[in-house]
Amino acid sequence: MNICVIPARGGSKRIPRKNIRIFHGKPIIEYAISCALESDLFEHVVVSTDDQDIANVARECGAEIPFMRADSLADDHTPTVPVVADAIIKCEAHGWSIENVCCIYPCVPFLRPKDLHDALRLLNEKNVDYLFPIVE
Repeated sequence: MNICVIPARGGSKRIPRKNIRIFHGKPIIEYAISCALESDLFEHVVVSTDDQDIANVARECGAEIPFMRADSLADDHTPTVPVVADAIIKCEAHGWSIENVCCIYPCVPFLRPKDLHDALRLLNEKNVDYLFPIVE
């Protein structure tokens, strides 16, 4: 199964509450969630968050929150990889058999489903374990 993980912690310092701030009429995280859902590439679109308000907005936008992220993975210095690895472990504990994971950051209003399809195509063509595509 393919899953999408959207890491969205609640403690942004530069732009407080940025993941759920309204941008052109929608919470900014809704763009990432909608893109993932519209792509039809994922069996689950999961938001990893430590913040109940973000979790509520994400659920309203169609994402799943099968767990809340630990505070130890939600500080200013935690890299993305441990957050995604934690999400994989917790999702597998729910019995999910995960083949591919796509990480989409929550503040990507210009990401398109086509970009996700192109990234998956590249991943399969190159036969690599991971890919960091550049969207132009």
